[in-house]
Amino acid sequence: MRFGPLPLDQAVGGIVAHTVRGGGVTIKKGARLTAADAETLHRAGMAEVIVARFDDRDIAEDQAARVMAEAACGPGLRVDAAFTGRCNLRAGAAGLLRVRVDAINAANAVDEALTIATPPDYARLAAGQLAATAKVIPYAADGGAVEQVDVLLRGSMHLHPFLPLQTTLIVTRTEGQKESVIAKGAQAVQTRLTALGSPALTTVIVAHDAAAVRSALDGADVGDLTLILGGSATSDRRDIAPAAVTAAGGSIERFGMPVDPGNLLALGMYREKPLVILPGCARSLALNGADWILERLAARLPVTGADIAAMGVGGLLKEIPSRPQPRER
Repeated sequence: MRFGPLPLDQAVGGIVAHTVRGGGVTIKKGARLTAADAETLHRAGMAEVIVARFDDRDIAEDQAARVMAEAACGPGLRVDAAFTGRCNLRAGAAGLLRVRVDAINAANAVDEALTIATPPDYARLAAGQLAATAKVIPYAADGGAVEQVDVLLRGSMHLHPFLPLQTTLIVTRTEGQKESVIAKGAQAVQTRLTALGSPALTTVIVAHDAAAVRSALDGADVGDLTLILGGSATSDRRDIAPAAVTAAGGSIERFGMPVDPGNLLALGMYREKPLVILPGCARSLALNGADWILERLAARLPVTGADIAAMGVGGLLKEIPSRPQPRER
């Protein structure tokens, strides 16, 4: 693409780089300069105008942006109409966005004229929310570069919609614990699941001891997910809730996570279904590590101990007033 000031008679057919006014007319940025426009500007005393002119291999900005967006558009996403060199992707439903970071980085490195921006990998999106924006910086891009980016972006994005989870919540009660505290914790979990498209929740309240928790597990109608919210924080793999899970025939894959708030979460399996021992901060609706786990499970994405170990970067979440021990003295 050629760009720069030209005499008016030579600029006809070019793309006006900046809005110009003269002779009672306004020619907006991005419009093609016509012979009539040039004559009007000439009569107004102008001699030249800055324009962009395409070469044979160039692809206009809207078309190039559309190519990029369509290449990146995987299942669960939709493409908006392109405008002013921009084309957006949106979530077709509420869910988790998976992004191949290497593909996005490679595409952005091909040519400075071609860019695509996305939320982070595993971003939670609402239906219709922006999932990516492909933007062509100048008025046109080299066709060869567009072809390279087209190939690189294919399969780079996928929206996994949230699906209902049939969930059992076991809440343990310590001696003297207020009913309001128990109810608040259960309601916070219910609110989280409802927001993920899972309104049905079976709640069982038992004493905070291993035998009672095991009995609740033995009698549970295990659907898609089992949650345990302890009346006291879990401090070790051999603590009450993890011990009850293993005694009932389940397993603990990971105890603890590099996400704060949320450090004391445990991930396990029970009757071949996921089981999560929730951290105490799950009693609050503020974002914590449990949200990241529940989102993936609702999107039917696997969660392993290795996945949790990889959550440290970005895992330092916002401080919340309800935390009993702040990070700093």
